[in-house]
Amino acid sequence: GKYTENGIFNGSILVAENESIIFEKGYGFADREQKTPNNPETKFRIASITKQFTAMLIMQLVEKGKIKLDAKLSDYITYYRKDNADKITIHNLLTHTSGVPNYTNNEFMENHLSKSITPKDLIITFGNGDLEFEPGSEYNYSNTGYVMLGAVIEEVTGKKYETVLQEQILTPLGMTNSGYEHNDIKMTNQAIGYDNALGEIVVSKYIDMTIPYSAGSMYSTVQDLYKWDRALYTDKLLSAEMKEKMFTPFLKNYAYGWNVVRAKVSPTDEKIIHTHSGGINGFSTNIMRVESDNLAIIVLSNYANGQSQKIASDVSKILYGIPYKLPAKSVTGVLITSGSKGIKEAIAEAKELAKNKDEYAVNEGEINNLGYQLLQSGKTDDAIEIFKFNVEMFPESANVFDSLGEAYLTKGDKANAILNYKKSLEIDPKSTSGIEALKKLEGK
Repeated sequence: GKYTENGIFNGSILVAENESIIFEKGYGFADREQKTPNNPETKFRIASITKQFTAMLIMQLVEKGKIKLDAKLSDYITYYRKDNADKITIHNLLTHTSGVPNYTNNEFMENHLSKSITPKDLIITFGNGDLEFEPGSEYNYSNTGYVMLGAVIEEVTGKKYETVLQEQILTPLGMTNSGYEHNDIKMTNQAIGYDNALGEIVVSKYIDMTIPYSAGSMYSTVQDLYKWDRALYTDKLLSAEMKEKMFTPFLKNYAYGWNVVRAKVSPTDEKIIHTHSGGINGFSTNIMRVESDNLAIIVLSNYANGQSQKIASDVSKILYGIPYKLPAKSVTGVLITSGSKGIKEAIAEAKELAKNKDEYAVNEGEINNLGYQLLQSGKTDDAIEIFKFNVEMFPESANVFDSLGEAYLTKGDKANAILNYKKSLEIDPKSTSGIEALKKLEGK
């Protein structure tokens, strides 16, 4: 309730323990204009939770001997650059250790969301960069890698990803309110995604669903995802041996389409948690499972700042009797209403409030979005101030320096742009946007 009061959460939640649902409820509206409420059957975009379905389809094909985990990508796809494809294994793609750059970077998200594209064109157009590291040596979350897995499924089966998903998982499990979304098909009880734009709740920016593809194009309901959770206790989709492989974490606790983490629930007791979150224009999602206790927490929100991950985590803390903090108000609200005061005064106020950590939270992503909204509406100086505040709050984040660099560049202040892009690259030497920007700036 506190999340809804503070304007953070809008969506549906399901909590199940020992094979029975102990809580399911919708909050806020699926459609604000029509005043349609969210309920447990509301269909939400589940974004990156799609990855666990893609991983399952791959593992089913592995079990049938159609795909090998240690085989090279070039064994299945011929149109992707061969020097990369010869080095990358299916295992690398599943665990985000392929080194393939992530196509959904800032620049892409601002400019390429509205046109439909085939998986092949998506890979050739946006996945053809140099590898960021030797495959298997490092972890870097890559939507591109999961798009490639979708393409592999299509090549191996001779069917569309969507068809295989339907035949192999959704139909057998009776997940009748789930599927691969098509923008032109309107569904009943479908949630509309919302964003916060300079203090107003607005319908989120359009994204053609061929773009997230097998990395994030599914929709589902909390009830259907509970059917999915239940099926993972059985061998209906995959043998126990293969499931064990699927849930074995590689680098940075990432297994195949799941984060697998150990968490202390008491001084003496540790649990293994399977979880994944998702975020796509106007939606925030999370699924959390504790197999040893037969526990599932599913949180789907049709509000981009819905904090589904934190809500799932707080619910689990309540269930295990671990102290948790009620959600704090976001200082972003103060910054948004700065029009009347002037931006510097608003930032000073936000800094004061941020000192009270129990009541107020500073959210890096929200502040960054606000900066970009100001930048796009031509308020470059205000955007610079907002990004500077973010840099002060999050000095370890490469992204905030990158954003500040971009704002200075927009203003025409090349010296400060170079300075901030360089700082961003000191923190994250692999930031492709930073490298590109510096090439252009220093080349001139």
